[in-house]
Amino acid sequence: MRNSSDIEHELDLIVADRTALAEGSVRLTLRSPSGDKLPEWQPGAHVDLVLRADMIRQYSLCGDPADRSCLQVAVLREKASRGGSRYVHDELKSGGHLKVRGPRNHFGLVDAESYLFIAGGIGITPILPMIAEVDRRGMPWQLLYGGRSRSSMAFRSELEQRYGTRVSVCPEDETGLLDLENVLAEPTSTAAERAVYCCGPEGLLSAVEKLCVDWPSGALHIERFTAAPDRASGPNREFAVELAQTGLTLTVPADRSILEVVEAAGVDVLHSCRDGVCGTCETPVLNGVPDHRDSILTDAEREEGASMMICCSRSCSDRLVLDL
Repeated sequence: MRNSSDIEHELDLIVADRTALAEGSVRLTLRSPSGDKLPEWQPGAHVDLVLRADMIRQYSLCGDPADRSCLQVAVLREKASRGGSRYVHDELKSGGHLKVRGPRNHFGLVDAESYLFIAGGIGITPILPMIAEVDRRGMPWQLLYGGRSRSSMAFRSELEQRYGTRVSVCPEDETGLLDLENVLAEPTSTAAERAVYCCGPEGLLSAVEKLCVDWPSGALHIERFTAAPDRASGPNREFAVELAQTGLTLTVPADRSILEVVEAAGVDVLHSCRDGVCGTCETPVLNGVPDHRDSILTDAEREEGASMMICCSRSCSDRLVLDL
């Protein structure tokens, strides 16, 4: 499993600071009320903020992994908010308390000879600590950063001042859309030669995926916080799921998820997003062929079929055996 090395923490933290970053975005600095050190994390990690019992949202960590005194996230006020960003901007105040789960990392920084980072809008947040790390290592890198306007682009001034010409800031109202065709025109011969990291709105992610179709497998790394376009390989159908630890065999009907059926049977499974983007419900597969519909696993991991996100994925075989 991708998160086998992660330790799941649930922390009671205080909002020590709220800082306006850019038009429509705010940075939260979260600390332990007792001053305890917070969990270790690596660039690319995210946490779950339990805003209310029925409202859990995932946000990338954008601070310094070496600073164990706090965790920092940046939150954009989404026009089509389902309630999370609106709650953070309008109701969550400095001094307020939050339950925080994680950190968890499905967007880890791989070793490569050079790096191309592509960020759109608030998608810059997981990229920030990655850039700091590869720059610290002395590795070659380039950032292509797009947004609606300069005023809406969080961390823009900090990036330009610190890194100079390695950062290409491209406000859409000045330069149009990012010139992805140019920067992705020539695939590398191996994935280790150049790693491409991209985070941002779905339009950007889909465009980058299409342009990287001829790049080596494993060269492209994408972070999504909303479900990818429909990954269903066909219509939903009924199948059986055997839970190896509990000895239960359950029927998953076409209109319910594995997670829903397992929960209804009284089996407690840690979960969060229910959309296949956070990785919390990742479960080992002992037998059977998963129908992967998440936005996390790589093509190689899908082919291997060793684990699956039971909140959204289904089964290609008539029976799955899960390590639950």
